Amino acid sequence: MGKVVHFEIPADDVKRASEFYKKVFDWEMTAVPEMDYTMVTSGPKTDQDVKWPFINGGMMKRTAGISSPVVVMDVKDLNATLKLLEENGGKIIKGSQSVGDMGFIAYVTDSENNVVGVWQNAK
Repeated sequence: MGKVVHFEIPADDVKRASEFYKKVFDWEMTAVPEMDYTMVTSGPKTDQDVKWPFINGGMMKRTAGISSPVVVMDVKDLNATLKLLEENGGKIIKGSQSVGDMGFIAYVTDSENNVVGVWQNAK
């Protein structure tokens, strides 16, 4: 089952958007300049403070292919999932790319033209 493991919020001005989400929702932002990305912590950092499940995410510069918030699903085999996705009416908009030593991500559209992310952890 591909569970939602991450979210991404594109922004025209990442600094401005980071400040907005920090002030409004008290999210913690951590810039990752070498990836041109900002990690977003949307919940407590210690297990004893967690009252209900939550996911963390990221923020990046808005691009033509990714212009609205994206949910990211975890899969066991990214290439097999991309093949299955295309066989069922989805489209690949950004193929598999490495995210450091953490794993691989691809951006796709579903049958309704919604952009979603597909993530495979590094083995």
